[in-house]
Amino acid sequence: MQIGEVAARCGLSLRTIRHYEEVGLVVPSSRTRGGFRLYTENDVARLTLVMRMKPLELSLDEMRDLLGVLDSLESDEPPPSERAALLDRLAMYQEAAEERCQALRAHLDTAEEFAADLKREVGRQKRRARSSR
Repeated sequence: MQIGEVAARCGLSLRTIRHYEEVGLVVPSSRTRGGFRLYTENDVARLTLVMRMKPLELSLDEMRDLLGVLDSLESDEPPPSERAALLDRLAMYQEAAEERCQALRAHLDTAEEFAADLKREVGRQKRRARSSR
């Protein structure tokens, strides 16, 4: 599929998809004779994975590394020593993701408390306005 269809399916801009290609995160599987990018379902799945990494605020290098770890683990069986090192790195990313999720939950709790405070204030001000009429 071409980049426009991928963008529509993933909810990403063409610019973002091209950027991910430029930085080596998601490279289209092929190109047409005219040079148009062609993506497979696997490419779309990889884009979706990158999108899921974004809220965790991983750097581009970390995303690239994590994708490489996942690719290596999915490829032909790596030697046991290499597999152990890959699993250690994957576990490190998993732990970092859990920590970031906890931080995001704390931020969300704070934001929800503030929104509830504002809602109460709006209600208070409306009651006050009605009573002064």
